[in-house]
Amino acid sequence: MTDIGFIGLGNMGGRMTRRLVDAGTRVRGFDPQPGAAEAAGADPAPSAAELAAGSDIVFLSLPDSHVVEAVVLGDDGVLAAARAGTVIVDLSTSAPASTRRLHDLAWERRVGYLDAGISGGAAAAEAGTLTLMVGGELEELEKVRDAMSPFASNVFHVGGPGAGHTTKLLNNFLNAIALSATAEVMVAAKKAGLDLATVLDVFNKSSGVNFATLNRFPKIITGDYLKGGLTNTLMMKDVVLYTELLSELGVAALNAPAPLAAFGLARQLGYADQISNTVVDAIGDVSGGIRLHDPEEGE
Repeated sequence: MTDIGFIGLGNMGGRMTRRLVDAGTRVRGFDPQPGAAEAAGADPAPSAAELAAGSDIVFLSLPDSHVVEAVVLGDDGVLAAARAGTVIVDLSTSAPASTRRLHDLAWERRVGYLDAGISGGAAAAEAGTLTLMVGGELEELEKVRDAMSPFASNVFHVGGPGAGHTTKLLNNFLNAIALSATAEVMVAAKKAGLDLATVLDVFNKSSGVNFATLNRFPKIITGDYLKGGLTNTLMMKDVVLYTELLSELGVAALNAPAPLAAFGLARQLGYADQISNTVVDAIGDVSGGIRLHDPEEGE
């Protein structure tokens, strides 16, 4: 039986862990937040190193590369304790250059390292329908594919080390563009006196259709912000990582200023740790106090 450990049991990691547990898998979990492991149904581990020492697969779901490096490379970290043959699966959104370095250091110790960017958000994590874009050796992916199945319905091998996190940054940038641009348009539609449900119906049958018009704003206009997903701070972090990636590649980042401005505005106006869908409220705040949903108007 495969021993699975999960480090980072927040919005996404906790939901993925719960999917594993509900599928009948015993999971050991570690998170600095007291009670996080128990809330996700995992057996709490006292440290990342102790968890790694007893695991065949170690999943990571952490905020950024700095935290990943600290957890993996620290004196009481994963790599110091992991057995040869262990596979580390980094589900975080990390800088590809950092990921490649961690992969090489792990490989020197005969430990596998996969970067597995995720897409789908909290709802998909709960439903077990996440999409994973995985970089690293294909044979290492095959070792862990079955362990991913309770929380991911689409698993793509996209290339070598770092390719998963590269693909994730490209995808997240398109997500950021769609969300911030649609938020601006919907504030304009509200201020113009248009019926928002009808406007979305039009967009979704027209060339402006995107993930935000299909999946986010039909809920937002009823007052449901789909809490539990990526915060404005994390969305901005991903856009910054995207610009750094394009700089490394020598590609002009011509479209980056708009989402940087939108999510930066949201952070400055007090929405930093709220779900990134609240960027529409930040834009509304500086556009005359506009809200897409007025409880007094009903649904």
